[in-house]
Amino acid sequence: MPKLIFNEEEEIELEENAPIKPSCEEAGIPFACEEGVCGTCVIEVEEGMEHLSEFTQEELDFLGEQETERLACQCKIKSGCVKIKY
Repeated sequence: MPKLIFNEEEEIELEENAPIKPSCEEAGIPFACEEGVCGTCVIEVEEGMEHLSEFTQEELDFLGEQETERLACQCKIKSGCVKIKY
């Protein structure tokens, strides 16, 4: 079962292909527009970027080419373990 680890402290298990937004919101990550245009929910992926869904067009438009940042409102977790920092 896929899992998210927040700031190396809190760990949450999710279903495959589940949006990470609800779990991120519970962990205290702020959200505003929830449509990928404001950047309020930018997270740093420390490990497991390959376990997240492909970048959305909104993320590419806002973040450009990225190796470590994602918009939490746009991501789904596919499998494995993803460590994020905010």
